Amino acid sequence: MSKNPYLFTSESVSEGHPDKIADQLSDRILDKFIHLNPDTRAGIETLVTSNLVLLAGETSLKNFREKVDIEDLVRNCIREIGYEDENFHWEKVEILDKIHGQSADIARGVVESENKTQGAGDQGIMFGYATDETDSYMPASLYYANQILSQISSERKAGNLKELGPDAKSQVTLLYENGYPVSISKILVSNQHNVSVNNIHVREILEKVILSTLPKEWLKSDSEIIINPTGRFVIGGPDGDAGLTGRKIIVDTYGGAAPHGGGAFSGKDPSKVDRSAAYIARYIAKNVVHAKISRKCQIQISYAIGLSYPLSLYIKLDDDAKVDTKKLSNAIMKIVDLSPKGIIDHLALKKPIYTKTSCYGHFGRAPSEDGSFSWEKLDLAEKLLSELS
Repeated sequence: MSKNPYLFTSESVSEGHPDKIADQLSDRILDKFIHLNPDTRAGIETLVTSNLVLLAGETSLKNFREKVDIEDLVRNCIREIGYEDENFHWEKVEILDKIHGQSADIARGVVESENKTQGAGDQGIMFGYATDETDSYMPASLYYANQILSQISSERKAGNLKELGPDAKSQVTLLYENGYPVSISKILVSNQHNVSVNNIHVREILEKVILSTLPKEWLKSDSEIIINPTGRFVIGGPDGDAGLTGRKIIVDTYGGAAPHGGGAFSGKDPSKVDRSAAYIARYIAKNVVHAKISRKCQIQISYAIGLSYPLSLYIKLDDDAKVDTKKLSNAIMKIVDLSPKGIIDHLALKKPIYTKTSCYGHFGRAPSEDGSFSWEKLDLAEKLLSELS
């Protein structure tokens, strides 16, 4: 942990950002498939551009087009986000569905049988992270970048910000001292708006929302709020930029405060360790910090396709932590089954819970009664302490 002051920045994007539209569509289709069959395996990829949605990928769900009205699902999602623009409208958009059956070569590695335990759906390196700098155990810069956009979205959908469109981005720069945030350096928000309003008006309506989400004690005389720095943001969404599933992996995770193995989450069922192992890694890291074993914790887990056990488990703790990482690693391996099946069972991942994760972060969210965000529970901390004692 650096003792010298430093600035750290994280960004977020709204549900109307082109890449996030793609993530939502991929996860919404995945959820529908899992609802029909919890054992469904799928990898759904989406591209969005001007009045076009292209769906690709694979699924093990048989006769899925007879069971799911994919076009209706896509149009409803775009409508809920709020797109009724001339060049990206939920009613007018063309939908090309190229989803097909899962490869038998992949299936043989992940299907459990009497003589074979379920293996990982692919090789990969997954990371989990937690810090005690916020109550959500998330980096503060990312937490507030998400909060700003989530609040703007809520106000827009409530009809209070009718001048604004769905596409938006935020960036939060904080000053850290002794490893913890102490003040806001800069807040940047770019938000799509109607052609009838100018940037002065956009600034007036957004500043109030932005300030309502931030700790007042962090706002200093030199804190700067920057809104739509180009002066105009009318053309937005997929008409401004094409969007793809899985292009916002840093926004989805820890805002650059921790490494990333490179695998995206959205559209992937939990047999794919890109998603499920990243969730269990976060779960472990968060409980380590909650147990006060360390103020920060980084977990790395690696897998090989078809194998039912991790190839490695690496733990990085805060410099001041007094626990031997080898002992902690042994304790984790003893009380948490890190096989793909073990992860799925422990976190109850065979549920249609993934659409909620596709905007405003997969981590730092409260667990819900429907089973979503189960990896944010704090029920492992006491077991860890008991095993270490």
